[in-house]
Amino acid sequence: MDTTPVGRFAPTPSGRMHLGNVFSFLIAWLSAKSRNGAILLRMEDLDTQRTSEEFAQILREDLLWLGLTWDDEQLPQSRRSPVYDRYFEKLMDEKLLYPCFCTRSQLHSVNAPHLSDGTYVYPGTCQNLVQRPNKPHSWRVTVPDRDWTFTDLLQGPYTQNLSTDCGDFVVRRADGVYVYQLAVTVDDGEGGVTEVVRGVDLLSSAPRQMYLQELLGFSQPTYGHVPLLLAPDGRRLSKRDKDLDLGELRKYLTPAQLIGSLAHTAGLLDRCVPISARELAGEFSWEKLKKEDIYLNAQELVR
Repeated sequence: MDTTPVGRFAPTPSGRMHLGNVFSFLIAWLSAKSRNGAILLRMEDLDTQRTSEEFAQILREDLLWLGLTWDDEQLPQSRRSPVYDRYFEKLMDEKLLYPCFCTRSQLHSVNAPHLSDGTYVYPGTCQNLVQRPNKPHSWRVTVPDRDWTFTDLLQGPYTQNLSTDCGDFVVRRADGVYVYQLAVTVDDGEGGVTEVVRGVDLLSSAPRQMYLQELLGFSQPTYGHVPLLLAPDGRRLSKRDKDLDLGELRKYLTPAQLIGSLAHTAGLLDRCVPISARELAGEFSWEKLKKEDIYLNAQELVR
């Protein structure tokens, strides 16, 4: 018997949402609500230097303005370190972690292997150190030489070998802050999340989370990685550049106009008409969504 889907919104409260954030949250909401599912909200504020409760409240208000309601809110990540400590100790007890003393410049040196996108593959430099220097260090989890395969709701089959395509990865930084991969795995697992919908730029991180899910005893959710929204020049939308953020868009558009425009651009509607999120849920299908990146012109959007 099918279980009730549980999706989630996981914004970083470091500024106003831009349209790319809205798009990901809209698809997550539609996918869950079209099947009478639930949505969790949590603030991913591990970087407390860039995030604030003020921005978190603005995010909540913008989501409600759009009609993207949630059923429960988890504690923000900045308040969950004791929870992450428990799972970190579990990995430590199983001798899966080791200290890494590599500097950022060493990791990005020309001697380290890199993937085609410029991401380095950690070569295991510190894994078998006999003498360990007395200086700050991060902690890495040892990965197996094994393929991780899953079928994405939109992108289809995806395979990654963590050993050759990623290498042992960091779970806690030298300053003691837990990294995204561990925090999000624990948050989703403890929250009972069954479906993760987010941008395709995070597709390659799914196998790392799947590995941690296995180690920590969590069920694997279904993944759906949606296309990125790009400016006409191919540049990714970002909070830093204030590209199509909600503060500006709310001056010109109603929620129904904005959702209708996004739905039409993404392939969910045959024509661009105002529609509420609730009405759009009845039209939602993963088969309708475009896989390729979506180019948006701000002038056309607010016209």
